[in-house]
Amino acid sequence: MITVHDCTILPMPGGRTSASGIDASTGGLNLPFEIARVYYLYDVVDGQTRGGHAHKKLQQLIIPVCGSFDLVIDDGLEKRAFRMDRPDRGLHIPGHIWTVVKNFSPGAVCMVLASLPYYEEEYIRDYDQFLQFKGVKPQNNAALQKA
Repeated sequence: MITVHDCTILPMPGGRTSASGIDASTGGLNLPFEIARVYYLYDVVDGQTRGGHAHKKLQQLIIPVCGSFDLVIDDGLEKRAFRMDRPDRGLHIPGHIWTVVKNFSPGAVCMVLASLPYYEEEYIRDYDQFLQFKGVKPQNNAALQKA
C-alpha cells in the first residue's frame, strides 16, 4: 500500500550564483515519472485551500515557485505536513494520497508537474470513497480528514 512515507522531497537541478539561485532543466529532471502536464496555482484568496482530493494513478511534483504554502498529505491511516518554502525543492506525491494545499503566503505561486493529462475520472474527490479505494475502514478514520 502506498503511504505518506512514499512522498519525498526532491531537489531541483540548478545552483547558486553570487547574486541569486537558478534552476534550469535541459531535458530531464530525473523524476520518477514523465511530465505530461504543468499547471500553477496563484492568487489564492487568503484562507482558501486547494486540492482536497486524491489521484488513482497520477503522480505529482509540487514546487513553491514563489512564497510558501503547506502541503498536508494523507494515506487514510497517517498524515504528514510539509511547509513548502524553497523553490529549489519539490514534494513528489505518488497516486493514492489525499492532498490538501493551504496557508498560502501573499503572492505564493505553486507549480505542479503531473504525470498524466487532466482526466476527471482520475480524481477521487470524496474522502469516504478515498478510504474505500485504499481499503481503510471509514469509521476508524473519519476524524483524520478534518485534522
